Amino acid sequence: MPKVIAVLGVGPGLGLSMAHRFGREGFTVALVSRSDTRHGTYRASLAEAGITAHAYVADVTDDDQVSGVLKRITAEVGEVDTVYFGPADLSAGSAIVPLPEADGDALRTPFEAVAVPAAGVVRAALPPMLARGEGTLFFAGGLSGKYPMPMLGSFAPAAAALRMYVLTLNEALRDKGIYAATLTIGGVIERGDIHRFVAEQRAFDFEADLLNPDDIAEKAWAMYVDRDQAEAEFTKLPV
Repeated sequence: MPKVIAVLGVGPGLGLSMAHRFGREGFTVALVSRSDTRHGTYRASLAEAGITAHAYVADVTDDDQVSGVLKRITAEVGEVDTVYFGPADLSAGSAIVPLPEADGDALRTPFEAVAVPAAGVVRAALPPMLARGEGTLFFAGGLSGKYPMPMLGSFAPAAAALRMYVLTLNEALRDKGIYAATLTIGGVIERGDIHRFVAEQRAFDFEADLLNPDDIAEKAWAMYVDRDQAEAEFTKLPV
């Protein structure tokens, strides 16, 4: 029976590239996002590549909905071997606040959009993986969680929390057959929603610094195979 990858928070950039890369290896793909508006386009793209895909609607920041959708996927498609969690766009919920001016509320919103939902995903996905003694958990994180980047202000602590959560989780689970890893991203991902937004605004010239999501997904597949690297960094920024 084919392995299953659940792509939580799928978008046209990295999420779809992860679906294509793992699908090429014979995985059945389960796409999950808050709305089904683009599911038809995603599934058509995967079908054209010969990849079997199913689509589900759930808010990946809601623990109950995540738990419910993973149970549905398991019942309808098969046990989930790999979960990829792409956190929501932080800018959708709050503006960046410089850290010297940030209060608790300014820090809380990014935490609730990124770090807290990651724990909900793990709580829902992990038990069946532990029962089987195998499984993989991928998370997309931000470079401000690794290097001081004052321009990202109030978003940075949440990125740092997510990064350390994943690295520590991998250490805690490695002798149980479970692999957890973070894809630490510094820059705008080509074809993604943020790429489209910035291009429409024409706020600055960033095309030379775009990150190719297919390259990131290719590295993620190599990490899945080797299982000896808990973090990969992707950036063209001087850090």
